[in-house]
Amino acid sequence: MAEIGFIGLGIMGSGMVANLAAAGHHVTVWNRTTAKAEAMASDAISVAGTPAEVASVNDIVMVCVSDSGDVEAVVFGKDGVADGLREGSLLIDHSTISPSATVGFARRVNDVGAHWLDAPISGGSEGAKNGTLSIMIGGDGAQVTRAMPFLEAVGGTITHVGEQGAGQLVKAVNQILVVVNQLAASEALMLAEAGGLDLNKTLDAVSGGAAGSWMLSNRGPQMIKRDWRPGFTIDLQQKDLRIVLKAADELGVPLPGTALVFQMYRALQAQGLGSEGNHALVKALEDLAGFELAASDDDG
Repeated sequence: MAEIGFIGLGIMGSGMVANLAAAGHHVTVWNRTTAKAEAMASDAISVAGTPAEVASVNDIVMVCVSDSGDVEAVVFGKDGVADGLREGSLLIDHSTISPSATVGFARRVNDVGAHWLDAPISGGSEGAKNGTLSIMIGGDGAQVTRAMPFLEAVGGTITHVGEQGAGQLVKAVNQILVVVNQLAASEALMLAEAGGLDLNKTLDAVSGGAAGSWMLSNRGPQMIKRDWRPGFTIDLQQKDLRIVLKAADELGVPLPGTALVFQMYRALQAQGLGSEGNHALVKALEDLAGFELAASDDDG
């Protein structure tokens, strides 16, 4: 049984820890809300009192928290991971954060003789639960190999994309595709609704061809049923889009479609809908059009 540490038991992290344990690894966890960590405790999952304690008893620590500031706090704050790192330790950051901040964090960890992989994830809560996440990794290839037994427990597609920071930049690319595909799915279903089409049959007809996408196949049925439970919330999506737009600004790249989706999500947040799934983007179009997708209980 291999030993690993894990910090952050949110919508993604909790599923990842469960899969690490199911793969036969012993996981030492820490979460800001202690009760959530204690609820997962078992023979295969131990609870630590601080992030530093997690790092002091494990050579490899995975982190999955919300934003750049959260990563900085759990790694470099009081009783943070950095306090428990040893020479040769490996920190794998699965959070989605700023590429430029990542490079700075990695340098600080490297300076004490430890290693950093930025390894953001995609696939929603379904991917976290099923162990099929896509993982895009920036960092040293030897460290990727070292981490592979743990990464394979949580991911289905694992790609080493370049040096430190490259993983986060690829995640920014990923998020552009996610939200623009969601906008396309939303507009398409709104047109189908306006034309009186059967939405389930329409979805069946287009999903297998050139128009198909993960967002259409996985979120389209939820939109038709008006099921707004999140695989990924609007609030978290907005956090990611701020990172994307900041990176684009730093690189001088125009992203008009992404910026439009950001403003649409902002309007939904103003209505108090930030905790709904990111597929609730269609509600912004419903507001503009003056009609809604008809709720359906038919699975097609």
